[in-house]
Amino acid sequence: MEELETGVRGRTKRAILAAAAATLAKDRAATLADIAAAAEVGRSTVQRYFAEREDLISAVTQDSLRVLGEATEEADIGRGEPGEAMRRLVTAAVGVAERVLYLYGDPEVLASFGGVDAEDEGSIAVHGLITRGQADGTFAADVDASWIETVLWSLVYSASDAVSRGQMPRHTATAMVIRTLEQGIAGGSR
Repeated sequence: MEELETGVRGRTKRAILAAAAATLAKDRAATLADIAAAAEVGRSTVQRYFAEREDLISAVTQDSLRVLGEATEEADIGRGEPGEAMRRLVTAAVGVAERVLYLYGDPEVLASFGGVDAEDEGSIAVHGLITRGQADGTFAADVDASWIETVLWSLVYSASDAVSRGQMPRHTATAMVIRTLEQGIAGGSR
């Protein structure tokens, strides 16, 4: 991934990317004018940074993967008890709800970008957390780890959608995901 720009240019670019992710998550057909309005810049400013819509889509996808990856990394899921690490992961992922909705709301977004790489650091860390939790009895060992991961991301997506629609505040959505996960994937020793 490319290094983030600093200064006014960097802030403007990040604002455009964040606004594009949030806008496109709600409306895949959003125009550059819609995105510019959400970013509180002129359309010509968006076009100065991203000459073509495809350039913007590619940049938003890369940036959203970066933001989600950083959230996962900041959750430090390799540290501590697996249940607590899973709670930190859920909190971090729902914290970047707009990026989750953008990335996973339309299968074409990641497919056109080459799909999700199961070998990336974030995927490896999440899978490691799940298998570590299964080994110590925190998570059900008789449930496939890939299924637990699928359920995790499905719940995070649903919570992100609820936040986006104003159905519940972010902290409530996060708590609901954690509760559902803990009651649904708990190991037999609990």
